[in-house]
Formats: sequence, structure tokens, C-alpha cells
Amino acid sequence: MKVILAPVDFSDASTNSVAFAAELSKRSSARLVIVNILQKVEDEEETKNKLKSLESDLKKTFGPDLNSETSFAHGNLIATLKKILAVQHPDLIVMGTKGASGLKKILIGSNTVNVIANTRVPVLVIPEVARFENFLKKGKNRIILATDLDALENEGAISILKEIAMLIIEPKLRVLSVRKKKTRLSGDKQMERKFLLSFFSPEVESERVTVFSDNVIGGINYYLSEKTEDTGLVAMIARDSGHLIQKHFTREMASHTHLPLLVLHDA
Repeated sequence: MKVILAPVDFSDASTNSVAFAAELSKRSSARLVIVNILQKVEDEEETKNKLKSLESDLKKTFGPDLNSETSFAHGNLIATLKKILAVQHPDLIVMGTKGASGLKKILIGSNTVNVIANTRVPVLVIPEVARFENFLKKGKNRIILATDLDALENEGAISILKEIAMLIIEPKLRVLSVRKKKTRLSGDKQMERKFLLSFFSPEVESERVTVFSDNVIGGINYYLSEKTEDTGLVAMIARDSGHLIQKHFTREMASHTHLPLLVLHDA
């Protein structure tokens, strides 16, 4: 990774996500770009001070050599963000969400979910309850790649996942698929699973996992509820219609997750 973009609105969720972005930036020697998009008439001087204070706090935590910069822009979130993407060419966007705690959920129409729906850059969704320190813990090294095992149009779509995985201490990847009971994988899906496992090998320990369920998200959530203790990251591939795991499923996970979720785009 060369550039990581972290949009912030100065909420607790967004400032928490910037800490994850800073940790990834430090480990990968990437440039961290922190941006605030003003959607209403707001005090620019106040925004500059908030950004300066945020960057100062990050350098106190991650060291003065943290390669970071801040900026702000005016306009509609998505339209303005797309202009920023065209200039900065980030490899990853890191954004926060309130996520879910027990039965608590946020609306599907959040800023983070809108970014997932309207951009093609990988988005790392950080729920407010997650902590960047977990990336430092040896015991939080399980990565779950939830997939429908449909063939990727762009095999490079999962490259960023491998990069992030290799920043985690002794990473262990699980390729998770959900299918109904008494069904078998087609030959094409078996080949795709074999490709995914080989893609991360030998640098990342990888194995396959199957959950039998009539509901994709329900099956994924069931597995995650059983494996939360050592899981540090979940990844999904956002696809257009016609696939088992479609964009709206991915957006639903982004709204409800309590674990960091990496949303990839097969494009």
C-alpha cells in the first residue's frame, strides 16, 4: 500500500477508525491522508484546528515520523470523495461506523455504507467498539474471507487483503463459504476455492471452512459468533446482482458488524 485515505467527521467512530488507518500506515510505510468533507456551511478555521489536533494526537501515539497529511473540502460526500480519489489514488479507504452492540444497529444509509456502494476502492470498515491495539495482539490473528466462491473477474481484487494479512502477527486465513444442507460445490466453485487458498500461500496459513445455512448473512454471523475470540478481521467481496453475496449483503454486514470488515470490489 502506498496511500491510505481516512475520511473523518470528528465523531468518536471516525476518530477511532483513523487510529486503525495510522497503524496500517505505519506498518506498511504508506502515506496517510486524513480528509474532512464539509457538507454544510461550517467554520473552516474550526475544521482546520480539529484536523491539526487530530494529527497531533496521532503523532503522539504512533510517533512523530508518521507519514500523514490533512485537508478538507466542500461539497456532497460522494461527489467530493470521488474527486479526492481521482487525485490521491488511495489503495484503501478506512472509515468508521457505530456498528452493532447486541441488538443495536445503525441505518443502512450511513456515510460509510454509501461510500461502499458508490466507489470501487477497497474500504476497511471500523466499528466504534473495535480497537487498533488488537492488530498488535498475537491472539487476534484470524482473518475470515467470506465468499460465494464465484470466480473473480479481477484476481487482483484480493491483493489488498493479502497485504493487510501480512501486517498481522502470524495471520491465519479462513476461506468461508455458506451453502444449503445436502448440496455440493460445483467444479467451478471448487476451483475458485483452490485458487483463493493458493493465492495466500505460503505466506499466510490458509484453510477452508463451510457453514451450512439457508441464509448467507445468517450463516456468516453464526460462524463469527463462534470464532470471535481470535478473529481480528472479516473480508467480503461486493458484487453486482446475480451473485450469492451481493452488494446489499455486504452493506448489511458493514452496518451491523462489530469486527473490522474489509470490503473488496470485483472490478
